[in-house]
Order: sequence, then C-alpha cells, then structure tokens
Amino acid sequence: MEFIDIPTEQTTAVTDAILALLSLGCALYLHRIGTHKRWKANVWIGLFGLLTVAAVFGTIAHGFKMSAWWNNLFWQPLFLSLGLVVALFVVAVVYDAWGKAAARRILPIMLAVGVIFYSITVLIPGLFLVFIVYQSTATLFALVIYGRLTWRGKLPGAGWMTLGIFITMVAAVVQATGSLTITVIWPFDYNGLYHLIQMAGLLALLTGLRKDLRA
Repeated sequence: MEFIDIPTEQTTAVTDAILALLSLGCALYLHRIGTHKRWKANVWIGLFGLLTVAAVFGTIAHGFKMSAWWNNLFWQPLFLSLGLVVALFVVAVVYDAWGKAAARRILPIMLAVGVIFYSITVLIPGLFLVFIVYQSTATLFALVIYGRLTWRGKLPGAGWMTLGIFITMVAAVVQATGSLTITVIWPFDYNGLYHLIQMAGLLALLTGLRKDLRA
C-alpha cells in the first residue's frame, strides 16, 4: 500500500495515530494507579483500549491508498470499537452516579447496544448519523450526571470529567459539520480537527479519573 497523497487525509491519519498513542498511554496509566477501584479502572482501561484500536484502524483507513473494498473492511473494526467505547462510557457514568452494582447490571445491556450500533452500520453503510445520535445521547447523559456530581461535590475530579465531556461534545460538533477545514501550517479537515480537540478531552478525563482513583 502507498501513503495517501491528499493533504487533509494525511493530517487526519497522523492525528489518528497520535490519538491512538495517547489512548494507549491513558490505559496503561490507569492500570498502574487503579488498584483502589479496580472495577472502575478496568472499565476505563477497556474504553481507552478500544479507542486505541479504533484510532489505529482510522490511521490505516485514512493514511493509505487502497480499493474501496479494503477501505470498507478497515472501517468495520473501527465502527465496532467506537460503538463499544460509547457503551463502556455509559457504564462508567452509571458507576459514578449509582455505584458498582448498578454498573455491573447495565454492562451486558450496553455492550449489546454497542453491537447493535455496529450492526446498523453494516446493514446501512455510510449511515454515520446513527453514530452521531448514539454518541450525542450518551455524551449529554454524562454531561448532566457529572455536572450534578460537580455541583454536589460528591466525586473527586468531577469538574475535570465535566470539562472533558464538554470538550468531547465540541469535537463531535466540529466533526458533524462534515466540511470545516482550517490550515495551521498543515491543512486539517473536520476529522483531523476532531482528533485534535478530542485529545484535549481525553487529557481532561484522565485528570478527573486520576483525582478519583488516587483519592
């Protein structure tokens, strides 16, 4: 395979690769500090691990020339990983809001929802709107929960979690435009900008998790 020669696809691939490394670093860090709340830490480790997988496949899909068939093949594990990332995110939110028992009960349900999301993308190729609605619903739910926890002061790091979720929402809005392009030394389209903004969101989330897991 040859490297892609479209500048915006190049920057999208590079930012995807950086996002993969950042996600992997987050997972490894949480594995090291998460001994106090191992079940919660494992949910987030799984989330960051799946995000790493999605970003790796995104790097390949955006960064190399290939036939449409091969490109579609690389998108399959990416979509499945993203669906499960959102599912685990909801489980993590439920843990912080209602405790471990509630999170354990909802875990298989949300994993099934994640697989259903992936199945829809297979049955109706190109229907990325499904993921936007799916992700937006989960993100809004999380923003409300962590905003409440921040207000009540019941969870260490809740303010950072709220900030991370807000940044994630901004990133999703940028990606949903489907047309935004900015040149800052290199040209970035809406996908590359999404990755850059999401990196800041991940760092904010990691800061919030660190404050709770090390409390």
